[in-house]
Amino acid sequence: MERVVFTEAMKKTHTILVPTMLPIHFKMMVRILRQHGYQAELLENSGRSVVNEGLRNVHNDTCYPALLVIGQMIDALESGRYDLNRTALLITQTGGGCRASNYIHLLRKALAKSGYGQIPVISLSFGGLEKNPGFKLTLPMGMQLINAIFLGDLLTQLQNQCLSYEKTPGETLLRVESWTEQLVEVMGRTKLLTGGKFYALCRDILADFADIPRRRENRVKVGVVGEIYVKYSPLGNNNLEAFLLSEGAEVVVPGLLGFVLYCVYNTMEDRKLYGGDAVKASLYRAAYHYLVSRERKIIQLIQEQGVFRPQTWFPELVKLADGYISRGVKMGEGWLLTAEILSLIEEGVFNVVCTQPFGCLPNHIAGKGMIRSIKAGHPEANIVAVDYDPGASAVNQQNRIKLMLANAAAAVERGGKEC
Repeated sequence: MERVVFTEAMKKTHTILVPTMLPIHFKMMVRILRQHGYQAELLENSGRSVVNEGLRNVHNDTCYPALLVIGQMIDALESGRYDLNRTALLITQTGGGCRASNYIHLLRKALAKSGYGQIPVISLSFGGLEKNPGFKLTLPMGMQLINAIFLGDLLTQLQNQCLSYEKTPGETLLRVESWTEQLVEVMGRTKLLTGGKFYALCRDILADFADIPRRRENRVKVGVVGEIYVKYSPLGNNNLEAFLLSEGAEVVVPGLLGFVLYCVYNTMEDRKLYGGDAVKASLYRAAYHYLVSRERKIIQLIQEQGVFRPQTWFPELVKLADGYISRGVKMGEGWLLTAEILSLIEEGVFNVVCTQPFGCLPNHIAGKGMIRSIKAGHPEANIVAVDYDPGASAVNQQNRIKLMLANAAAAVERGGKEC
């Protein structure tokens, strides 16, 4: 099957549809694409029709995230909203051996099967796995996308630490929306944010969220980890965060930057384990040090303000995996998944939902398979693995989570550690 190339002429004529995963981050990323001349639109269609399109167009042994992403795109094409001769699709590729690199081939096969073989599929990859004359990831765009990851993580972190406690319902989300718009506008005016301007924005965001009137309560904190799509996507995890909020919990979700750094770190680790291109490894090392130094500065800003809790700095998170899992285990979320559970426990979040999609063997090993070892080292850990697949019952999933929350409440009553 010959690949349909996204040409320079298509940049002016085609609407690029982008599947959603992290609502805050992806809204900013789509706006960044528009600033660079692309007619991009974020897909927000959901429901059973998305699952059904995925089941019709993807083999049912394929992992659940692949089924949802492809199903969401096919469902959008079937909606009648788009000129199918002036539409393109965008999907990310990380370069690994798992879903984030191989969806693109499954998607093209599904498009041909559904009669949409003329629609080009664009690969968004920092490694440049595929070339398209009409779509180029330039340095300014790449830096803006990195900034969107940092700022999206910060907004998400502050949102989660405010939502459960806000005195005026809806105020936190209004500020998130306002800052999302402001940040996109600032990044549009200043293609390359200097360190001073970037950190000034972070300070302003922290100060604004610190002004939200909040109740002084001690709520159960619940961490969410797992495969990257079902961890973040409301479509993939049946609106897990909204459910936890409705149960009175504070949601704690590790940021997207952790996964980005995990991918960069693994390239450096490959050099140690297997040899390879020294120049490539040195470039990734420079990128790694840039990212972790910026992450450390944001953590310092949060600590200086003293209102909110920062997450674990990535170099410290890496060390947490020692004695539990080898850093050579890097298919899917690999050792990062184990390390994120351990980092949550270190941060005082003892209750963890481990989201496991059907068909994702690496995450069942590095997530569910590591729970026993983690509990042996941390008896206070209260971890539940929840499976997500096309036939899973939301009621059964919620009942398992309610049992975990009940165990958390019982531990507090017995005089256990703070929830």
